[in-house]
Amino acid sequence: MKSLRLLDCTLRDGGYVNNWDFGHSVITGTYKRLDSSGADFIEVGFLDDRQPFDINRTIQPDTGCYNEIFKGVQKKQAIPLAMIDFGTCSIENISDCSETFIDGIRVIFKKEKIEQALPFCKAIKEKGYKLFIQAISITAYSDIEMLQYVEKINEIHPFAFSIVDTYGLLDQRKLDRYFSLIDNNLAPDIAIGYHGHNNFQLAFSNTLHFIQLYTDREMIADATVYGMGKSAGNCPIELIALYMNQLYGKNYDVCQYLEILDTDLMSVYQNVYWGYKYNFYISAMQNCHPNYVQYLLNKKTLSVSSVNKILSEIPENIKLHYSADYIEKAYTEYQSRNIDDSQAIASLSAILSGKKVLVIGPGRSLQTESGAVSNYLTAEQPVVISVNFDPDDYNADFIFVSNAKRYSKLSDIHDIASVQSRLIVTSNIVPYDRKADFILNYSSLNSANRQNSDNALLLLLAALAKTGVKEAALAGFDGYSASGENYFDMKYEFGGNDEYYIKSNEVTINGLRELSKLITIRFITESLYSEALM
Repeated sequence: MKSLRLLDCTLRDGGYVNNWDFGHSVITGTYKRLDSSGADFIEVGFLDDRQPFDINRTIQPDTGCYNEIFKGVQKKQAIPLAMIDFGTCSIENISDCSETFIDGIRVIFKKEKIEQALPFCKAIKEKGYKLFIQAISITAYSDIEMLQYVEKINEIHPFAFSIVDTYGLLDQRKLDRYFSLIDNNLAPDIAIGYHGHNNFQLAFSNTLHFIQLYTDREMIADATVYGMGKSAGNCPIELIALYMNQLYGKNYDVCQYLEILDTDLMSVYQNVYWGYKYNFYISAMQNCHPNYVQYLLNKKTLSVSSVNKILSEIPENIKLHYSADYIEKAYTEYQSRNIDDSQAIASLSAILSGKKVLVIGPGRSLQTESGAVSNYLTAEQPVVISVNFDPDDYNADFIFVSNAKRYSKLSDIHDIASVQSRLIVTSNIVPYDRKADFILNYSSLNSANRQNSDNALLLLLAALAKTGVKEAALAGFDGYSASGENYFDMKYEFGGNDEYYIKSNEVTINGLRELSKLITIRFITESLYSEALM
């Protein structure tokens, strides 16, 4: 007869949101409410011997720390568990089960570590704990690999073996396949668990489907309060508990979960959002590690189409194993599509020869110091080149774009096909609603020692220097400030934090300092960057 049990992992998986810093009273209070709710298992946190003891956190170096945290807390119905990411906690830091508050330990490891991890799992079982082995990144296993894994699991004979959809890639069809492989080959007295993530908004529906699968064995459904958890979050325990009450005659006290949310977790949620996000959706869609997506989005230079293009070309053997070296190289190669731009440079040289050039950006000073801009236009009659936008108040002779995301925004704001300004783009841009008048080779403008690959102003100045322009006046390049009021019109804002602003300012100042050796640069509106020319 199938037996259904509910496992809450808020204090462990939820800790990815707040660095496991719940506060001591919240940790103990949450445990007490979860126990009172009737939850069958409560995961109290990680064991990680790289961490110091901290009574306010749910990641601790050894089992004894949890004795201190839960001193005076009475265990009732629920079975308290901890989790170990294999390799982060030695067996010496795990006391015998009889000496700890913890009754069970869940161990996670990827498939390439099976041979090293299983002896560790066996040692935990020998210490008297209920052993849970978690098959993380379940979608990385072929059918044959899963059957071979199950055979090894039967030899260890843990209390439970769990399907872990680490990156939220499973749908019900795939879940059925993995469940069938495991259920038909796993020893009948080993429970099967399921732990979902919400990259595709399927954590709840998959968990509901899981508990309805036919089997005679014990089944364990993982969930967290309000879905609090890593990346796109988890199955909300208040939802799955309600359905287990209605469909299977359970009697979980859902109000206890809502009290935890209202009293302790809603304030965290309002400050640090967890749940479905488009970056986690993209990672699931591309079947890749979410850090690849985040790296590319953080560049703030790529359209989503470009991001997807780069992700689609990641080799299968590293898609779910993040390689910082690979994605940095892939980004650089994607941006650096080499073309012969000699004709474009020659044409621009002929147009700009002997003329003054005014380069304008969308900074607030373009409006607040419009008098200075107008005076320069009247006195010098320059060629006007705008960077990444089409100005409403000035007639730009050219629009320069080197950022695919900015190009998409420009097209959204204006009917770019009807814009009179001539369009200059770098070779990493693929215009989709009008033909570019000039295409410049991105690689030749992006000198590695300037580190200016993501900075349109520096790329344009490098291009002007190549055309023989001797001097460029700049307006509307104010520099980023922490206030976030960096544009005269906030539709040009893509967001960023203080670290991003500081880095951008440093790159621009250093780039201007170097480029000033090739072309005379002057600011006609106030700018943080003017220090580069002092």
